[in-house]
Amino acid sequence: MKIKITFLSILSLIIFSSSYAQEEFTVLIEPISITNAPSVHSYSWGKTSDGKWVIIGGRIDGLHRRQPFAAFLENDNNKSVFIVDPIANQTWSTSLGVLQSSIFEQLQSTNQEFYQKGNTLYIIGGYGFSATLNDHITYDKLTAIDIDGLANAVINSTTILPYFRQITDSNLAVTGGQLGLLNDVFYLCGGQYFEGRYNPMGPNNGPGFIQNYTEEIRTFQILDDGSNLSITNYSAQSDTNNLHRRDYNMAPQFFPDGSRGFTMFSGVFQHNVDLPWLNTVDVTPSGYTVNNTFNQYLSQYHSAKIPLYDATNNAMHTLFFGGISQYKLDANDNLIQDNNVPFVKTISKVTRFSDGSMVESSLGIEMPTLLGSGAEFIPVDDTNIYITKDIVNVNNLQEGTTLIGYIFGGIESTQENIFFINTGTQSSASNLAFKVSILKSALSVDEVPLNPNNIFNIKVYPNPTTDMFSVEVFIPNTELTKIEIFDLLGKKVKESLVEEGIGNQIIPMDFSDLASGEYILIFKNGLTKIEKKIIKK
Repeated sequence: MKIKITFLSILSLIIFSSSYAQEEFTVLIEPISITNAPSVHSYSWGKTSDGKWVIIGGRIDGLHRRQPFAAFLENDNNKSVFIVDPIANQTWSTSLGVLQSSIFEQLQSTNQEFYQKGNTLYIIGGYGFSATLNDHITYDKLTAIDIDGLANAVINSTTILPYFRQITDSNLAVTGGQLGLLNDVFYLCGGQYFEGRYNPMGPNNGPGFIQNYTEEIRTFQILDDGSNLSITNYSAQSDTNNLHRRDYNMAPQFFPDGSRGFTMFSGVFQHNVDLPWLNTVDVTPSGYTVNNTFNQYLSQYHSAKIPLYDATNNAMHTLFFGGISQYKLDANDNLIQDNNVPFVKTISKVTRFSDGSMVESSLGIEMPTLLGSGAEFIPVDDTNIYITKDIVNVNNLQEGTTLIGYIFGGIESTQENIFFINTGTQSSASNLAFKVSILKSALSVDEVPLNPNNIFNIKVYPNPTTDMFSVEVFIPNTELTKIEIFDLLGKKVKESLVEEGIGNQIIPMDFSDLASGEYILIFKNGLTKIEKKIIKK
């Protein structure tokens, strides 16, 4: 189902603001329709020297289906290259099928890792059907694309053959990871190797498959003289416990000490349960640091994201737009957990302050529909408003409205939870674009700080009780967790340590040796304390 937006009805402008006694700014997003723009998600993109978008790869269907015979069909691969001019409202396209098979097959895959350096777009890996091998594979390829040359060829209907080069490297067989560049070193973070047909029943049922998370941060340099292409200085940092994540958001960051790097936000899936991670990982040239003191609740899957840096106050903001999430906010701004991990409309922000602490907030407004998973933010080229090619310089923005880029594509869903009923009609690829602007010195719209106490979803039953009751709780981190019981005089009468591990837990409590009356249960997780009244009959 395609969303239809009339600018005078459903949505004209979406506005939110940030004001932590820092640079106050408001973000506006405005939907636009670009003639003949492709409906696509989970794609790679580059940008020409005059601002046109080059869209390659990804898929033209919606959320993949559960049945192996219907999931990731070759017919729904994006097999064309699209050149999009958002200013002139024009789109050009041509088939990639004229390329040699190894290049064509990789470039019609989904969830590739990509990065543009100068005029060259580098595309790594990706998952999809290979006619050559007659199977779904993760491609062990690096393809370099001359963006200006390719765009001119497509626009002028001339051959595209000269603008692609490719090498093979088994270390690059990754899908669902993220690729960044810092000081001429590429960082290929997270992701997985997947071979065979998708099957939610596991690798040993039905057609079966091979799935190996990389669990690594891989660094290397690309030697490229315009003709010859190679990988050098390859190394990998491995961490089974913390880097086991894919299909997540990674954003470039300035850290409080002024250094640069990346943050790997959230992602899927945990080792022992098919639920997203909540913690984050900071990546720098000196290594990586796992942040278990912060939980990200509102954006677990890959979506459009925008990093903004406030150097005056040493605050790093990262914005996230819609997508898929394990949590959402109800009408009273309470976090609601949904382990089916639904599509959401949430627009949220994570801020890292000068002391290194991180806070997540909802911006109080939403995307106009269940849209955003597999979308991308494409910045404008303006060195006056970007510190690096993809971090907005909040301090350098002038008063008034400044266009900083566009959100494009992604999956639209008709319902929050469609995975178990998906027949291919409940969602679709989007061709919507949104202008994204920053407005300085605007009227504030209050953000909604998250209340972390709501995340534990504590249930005590039966209550009132006789001799035995249970405490059911969701543990979102690895902090020390315990339950203490006090009588009304403040004397501790029971204590139970909760087994370490992220996920739902049920803790039995024995009241058989206590007298009838009222008691206070105190749940402690790190610095969090939650009280519940218990009555013994």
